[in-house]
Amino acid sequence: MEQFLPSVMASTYVNCTVVVADNASTDNSVEFVQDNFPTIQLLLNLNNDGFAGGYNWALKRVEADYCVLLNSDVEVTANWIEPVIELMELNKDIAACQPKILSWNNKAQFEYAGASGGFIDALGYPFSRGRVFDVCENDEQQYNTAASIFWATGAAMFVRTKVFHQLNGFDASFFAHMEEIDLCWRMQLAGYSIHVQPASTVYHVGGGTLPKGYRKTFLNYRNNLIMLSKNLPCAERLYILPMRFLLDWVSACKDLFAGNTTTFRAVFNAHIATIKWWFVGKKNTQAKQSFWQMKGVFSGSIIWEYFIKKKTKFSEIKDLFI
Repeated sequence: MEQFLPSVMASTYVNCTVVVADNASTDNSVEFVQDNFPTIQLLLNLNNDGFAGGYNWALKRVEADYCVLLNSDVEVTANWIEPVIELMELNKDIAACQPKILSWNNKAQFEYAGASGGFIDALGYPFSRGRVFDVCENDEQQYNTAASIFWATGAAMFVRTKVFHQLNGFDASFFAHMEEIDLCWRMQLAGYSIHVQPASTVYHVGGGTLPKGYRKTFLNYRNNLIMLSKNLPCAERLYILPMRFLLDWVSACKDLFAGNTTTFRAVFNAHIATIKWWFVGKKNTQAKQSFWQMKGVFSGSIIWEYFIKKKTKFSEIKDLFI
């Protein structure tokens, strides 16, 4: 916050209020804001409800037409708000929108968490314009058009507040990871659209919510499978989920043979948690719209294109979209 909050305060958009929601932090974040930014509204949560639950808690206490969910490790530019709000005002069907996300550590390169808009493949693997798996492209203005996408990054996510509450916000049980993709999916099921507006640019450090390791891997695998279980129509769940379980095990066994037991344990426990959710978890599986009819869905396999055909850029894949 010490490094990036000043850029937020320097935003040129006039009609906005900056709110810092503290999720039971254990450092001196609250004192820092009180001492250095006394005009900022502070919301103090007594519990660490994670990314998903924390934002749900905070947005219940905010009154605004739009809310921008912004990570504390994001540096913004002066006019980053205006282009997104203008686009959302012109199209009332847009429920969520993101700016272009570049890496703070290498400002000529797209950042992993969202790049220039999120997409998803036929088996539920997310990727972005500018980032496929771990390969982040250089920004050469190749993805500078505003576009309809499948998901907007939670690192800098503009949401129509009424729609956020209408859909009960993020799934708090996710804690962190995939919750923004799940929300955007439910927004599309409710008849709204998701967009990216690259006329707005921000710079993201990334990796701050959770360090790499067991917990992060577990949440990514578990939340992705539960998201598919919630939002796919029954007929599509019957063949997509078994394929995902199989591919997860291929990845886990590959890591195990390479001496990485952490991924193997995380995948195993993620599968157990998903199966448990099927029987005792909170169900929300009333989706009737086919996965293939939604914007931002690649009908092929990103795994096949990336690992077998060696296509590492979104521009090499986009022409395969239906």
